[in-house]
Amino acid sequence: MSANSTPVQRLRAPPLPEPFHVVLVEPEIPPNTGNVARLCAATGCPLHLVGKLGFSIDAHAVRRAGLDYWPLVAVRQHVDLDHAEAAIAATTSTAEPRSWLFSGKARRSYLDVRFRPGDALVFGRESVGLEKSLLAKREPWVVGIPMPGGVRSLNLANSVAIAVYEALRQQGGLEIR
Repeated sequence: MSANSTPVQRLRAPPLPEPFHVVLVEPEIPPNTGNVARLCAATGCPLHLVGKLGFSIDAHAVRRAGLDYWPLVAVRQHVDLDHAEAAIAATTSTAEPRSWLFSGKARRSYLDVRFRPGDALVFGRESVGLEKSLLAKREPWVVGIPMPGGVRSLNLANSVAIAVYEALRQQGGLEIR
């Protein structure tokens, strides 16, 4: 930048009073989780990691991976989805926070959902997604991202970004100041 130029203004939106919660169930691929963590840092969404992780998130591993934004992310670990949902419910003022389960096998589009602040956006493992029994038990809460192309699914980090930004858009969370 030269002495005469002014810094470029970045588009900034104020954080929502009640954030959305991103929940990854047994993520397997470190770069995907790193990308989701960066998204959470950028959007103010807490990141909930559920069950067995396919990698380490200790301080050494995070530093070695160059995740300089990791301290900006509210990361919480839970033994299972029930514990994650209980923790989310305890921290939200929403009367009844909802969990939206994202699946490549959904019959309902995420575009047909009206997201509310405090909602959890739940994603499964990269290799197999969420358990079939969970999807069957919670069928009214299962949504997917329509794809006009021929691939079976999107990358996990891309799917999370699509969902978070739609939820933010619906709640006016992208209005710049």
